[in-house]
Amino acid sequence: MQAHAAFLTQWAIWAGQHALPLFFVMLAALQAALLACWWTLRRFTVPDKQGNLLPTLLMGSRAALGFAIILVAIGVFAELAGHLGAGKVLGQADQAFTSALRASVPRLALVVFAAFTWFGNTVPLIGLVIGIAIALVALGRRWLALVWVVAVVGNTMLNLTLKQIFCRVRPLPPDGLLMEPGFSFPSGHSSGCVVAYGMLAYLALRLLPARWHLPALAATVALVFTAGASRVFLGVHFASDVIAGFASGSAWLTVCVTGIEFARWRSSRKFDVKM
Repeated sequence: MQAHAAFLTQWAIWAGQHALPLFFVMLAALQAALLACWWTLRRFTVPDKQGNLLPTLLMGSRAALGFAIILVAIGVFAELAGHLGAGKVLGQADQAFTSALRASVPRLALVVFAAFTWFGNTVPLIGLVIGIAIALVALGRRWLALVWVVAVVGNTMLNLTLKQIFCRVRPLPPDGLLMEPGFSFPSGHSSGCVVAYGMLAYLALRLLPARWHLPALAATVALVFTAGASRVFLGVHFASDVIAGFASGSAWLTVCVTGIEFARWRSSRKFDVKM
């Protein structure tokens, strides 16, 4: 057990020392994975008589995929939550990674990350929620507007509840570049960005021309990952906080998207409702 803890701590120190290049490697890997998934999904679609692309998989398959994503996300979250606490290996690795990162990342990079963390702040997200909701109502998409608001507000309540359950103290701020109140686990910025901008990407897939779909998804992945990573670089969250935020946000986003897609499928079989 001690050997395992020592190995994990040494690995965390190495990762912290190379945090900036690892960030770009992971960002590139996520974009490559997105392209691979996009190509795969395109292979499993066929055009209808109007030229629209319809999935060959049934609604049941979509629901099964959504259920699998939720299970994986909950599993990741539970694994991290189970290793929190004083003296636990995860806490030691988190602290080692944070300390090594602070000593290796230049201040200019921190200033750039501070700009990206703004996208997950409360005021911009409130403005985004109100603006998109008004736009959807104006377009006659009242059900989409409702789901949009429920998704973002519901995730906020979920995150606040989880923070109160685990009550993890934040890392000590390195130099006062950014001060944050409240508990640390899971990261509200990370989960909030996943849900808010993930739902925005879903709306783009629903409402924008097909040529904008892949760029919208690529931009969403880049923004969400960078905003989440910025919390670690700025020293207001541990790495496990951000991963847990990504996991909880992904689970909630999948619940919302799967729910609205199931409702669309049911309504299409009965009557025409703009959802």
